[in-house]
Amino acid sequence: MSDGNGGRPAYPYRYVEQYTPPPAQRVTDVAVTTFEHLYEVDPRLMERWVLQQTFPNWDSLRIMNSRHDHLDWMHRHFATRVIAGSELLAEVDAAPSTELGR
Repeated sequence: MSDGNGGRPAYPYRYVEQYTPPPAQRVTDVAVTTFEHLYEVDPRLMERWVLQQTFPNWDSLRIMNSRHDHLDWMHRHFATRVIAGSELLAEVDAAPSTELGR
């Protein structure tokens, strides 16, 4: 197979290789993982409310690998300060139940 310009052979496109992730492994009742370090909400739990899209494997990995860059960009442009999740949880635990509407 040629690229049409006399160059080296083109890599054949195989839909199954591009769009079939590894089998999902259950992590918790609501989370699954497919690729190492790629965790997501179990799509079966969301399909009633959110239309599920098929992503090619390379795009899922691209999104996962760029998440810290995106978060850093969001912090630089929109945050006046960054609060750790553990700090928020400690505040919730310390608040009287009446403050939280319980």
